Amino acid sequence: MTHPTYTQQALCRYNLPRLKRIAAELGIIPTEDKRAAETWVNAIITHQSTKLQKVDNQALAQAEFDSYIADQAQVVAPEPLTIVEISFDHHEYYADDKLVASISHDDDHLTQHWVVMVNDKEVFRANTLMRCDRFICTHHKDGSLPVQEQEATPPTTENQIMAHIFNECQNYGFEILDDGIYNNGVKLGQVGCTDGDWWVKRRYSGQQQYSNSVFDAVRSLLIVDVSADSKSIFDEYFLEQPLEQLTGNKLQRLLERAELVTA
Repeated sequence: MTHPTYTQQALCRYNLPRLKRIAAELGIIPTEDKRAAETWVNAIITHQSTKLQKVDNQALAQAEFDSYIADQAQVVAPEPLTIVEISFDHHEYYADDKLVASISHDDDHLTQHWVVMVNDKEVFRANTLMRCDRFICTHHKDGSLPVQEQEATPPTTENQIMAHIFNECQNYGFEILDDGIYNNGVKLGQVGCTDGDWWVKRRYSGQQQYSNSVFDAVRSLLIVDVSADSKSIFDEYFLEQPLEQLTGNKLQRLLERAELVTA
């Protein structure tokens, strides 16, 4: 049951019978002189102060408990990991900007080629990339993953650029080597990004040309550019058009001219 809160000024205006009724409603029995109105006023004020202090203590305890629950939830469910794909056989896992673990590929092992590394030490090995991914995520979540002690190198812009190029090259089955991008053993050219601008350097032109995106840069490597000395082996009308855009007649003419050059 909720009772009104009385101020000392208001209580002092009440007569003794009224004060006794208020005290009875609150369950108060003063120990001093019950014939004096001041005794009942002081008893009511003291009772109300004790109740208010109890409510404040409960609110403080609840706030502390809520904070503890929030902290525990953060420990149990940490921030999601960020995966940076450096190349097909190298993946790095970050929590914020801190390196947590990495996955590499071991060609020398017979069956379990994928390896989880922490502090340059092997902590887990499996036959698939997904099992290594599951190992890192599970043990990071429950806090049992070894702590990365060495200074972490945050995902650099260069790593991100290489990851974008690698992903696009995979769409076309291209292979990335140290000196450029290859297809079936034939070098197509190079793709890169400088100061936020994507560029492509095709094998035959040797000139760096800017592109709107990594998609356009890698896709432009599909453009045919075959020359015999200083003269093109096919008409300028379809010179430097992507192969997939050539019509049947144009593609046939290109093949015929290429056979003459290679003969």
